[in-house]
Amino acid sequence: MITLISCEKNIIKQIAAKPIDKNTIIDSTITAFEKKLFEQQIDSVFKKYNFNGSVAVFKDSVQLYQKENGFSDFKTKTKINDNTVFAIGSVSKQFTAVMVLLEMEQGKLKVDDKVSKYLKEFQTKEYENITIHQLLNHTSGLNLFGGKLMFKSGSSFFYSNDGFNALGKIVETVSGKSYDENVLNLFKKVGMNSSSTGNIFEGTDFAGAYLGNDKNFEEIKNMPKRLGGKEIGTPAGGILSTIQDLHTWNNALYDGKILNPETLQKFIAKSSERQHQIFGKMGYGYGIMLNLGKPTAYFHSGYIKGSPSLNIYYPETKTSVIILSNIADEEKGKSSIFRPHIEIKKITDGIENTVIDLGKEMKVPISQKIVS
Repeated sequence: MITLISCEKNIIKQIAAKPIDKNTIIDSTITAFEKKLFEQQIDSVFKKYNFNGSVAVFKDSVQLYQKENGFSDFKTKTKINDNTVFAIGSVSKQFTAVMVLLEMEQGKLKVDDKVSKYLKEFQTKEYENITIHQLLNHTSGLNLFGGKLMFKSGSSFFYSNDGFNALGKIVETVSGKSYDENVLNLFKKVGMNSSSTGNIFEGTDFAGAYLGNDKNFEEIKNMPKRLGGKEIGTPAGGILSTIQDLHTWNNALYDGKILNPETLQKFIAKSSERQHQIFGKMGYGYGIMLNLGKPTAYFHSGYIKGSPSLNIYYPETKTSVIILSNIADEEKGKSSIFRPHIEIKKITDGIENTVIDLGKEMKVPISQKIVS
């Protein structure tokens, strides 16, 4: 018995002698604080708008918040769940941009190349000087393909779906594979097992898109196949994904697991600015939007009829915020449709700034860790 007691005392002494990692304690305290704030504030947005969709917040691999509400199918009253697949609209553009940059890394193109080098449709006097770079950051002046340019290429910003559909064609030209094949290979590499395109989706968990509200709704016909048509185009807005897959994508992309560091910097660098009709003034990289002030955030909204979405990544804390929905009351206007998204982004921007400031104030250098 004496030997056992002595042994226990020695173990306690060894544990007590280990340094207390104050920074780990601070991190866990801040994480608990964040979870509480997200729960209170985002829950209030769900309640205020009776939001039909899914919202999740992840810090690296830690889930800080996730909630689903409403229906993926309003006729059968099928509830939205973890596996629900949504149309993500223009959030798709970052996948197209990344695939262009992957071809660049293989030496198959340069972003300063003229598009006319790859696509015959651009071999006209009006379009011959447009570059891949200008399509990636919407400074080409292209509006609808075949029309007159809005301005001299490179001199201003004009958001163009046709420009990104042209980028998809460039990827096909230099790779010798269809856009669908290229993007599926990318999904497989990243581990996005539930993502697809509207052209080839064969699953059963797709959230049909609706206009109106939960009491008076109209289903968008031919979804998701219509996403691959000329009106939208897969490279510009035809990808389908889930909350978990977009979280997986954010972590892989911004952790440098897809693009090399120099290429990733090209992707996120502010090379133009836009005045967004809903989210205000912002920077624009390659298929990605940027906060101009604090906190640093890379994000993109998406909208195809009935499916408003928003994907945000805060690099300083490796935090993803993903908002997916499948119904929109267009009669109230785009600003009304995106009010839940706007409010959630304001909430997450604010919490991100607070968390960064708290971390700076509370954390101590390793040399100052206390041993007790």
